[in-house]
Amino acid sequence: QVQLVESGGGLVQAGGSLRLSCTASGRTWRYYAMAWFRQAPGEERDFVAAINWSGGDKVYADSVKGRFTTSGDNAKITVYLQMNSLKPEDTAVYYCAGDDIWRRGRTADQYKFWGQGTQVTVSS
Repeated sequence: QVQLVESGGGLVQAGGSLRLSCTASGRTWRYYAMAWFRQAPGEERDFVAAINWSGGDKVYADSVKGRFTTSGDNAKITVYLQMNSLKPEDTAVYYCAGDDIWRRGRTADQYKFWGQGTQVTVSS
């Protein structure tokens, strides 16, 4: 059984920053791919960023490139999403996802494991 637990969401003013964390547990093998998605009310679940755990390869959605950075801590089996210069349109529930194959995947169906989500609200 695999568990992914996100933390770090909250309310922030436009232009501010937040750092989300996602910790994996439940199995001993390493996830090759970890990703962040977000979903606003009434919207699809959209790709935000992904990281190859072993090689450090990263991909970002165009909408967050230059503002968001994803990174990982192997020892803690934790991945982070540093979000800077936040905008009201970044408001959403943010989900962490994982898979054992690195595909540079940008769609939800490419990830097996999911966290419960954490709310990020950016006020104008």
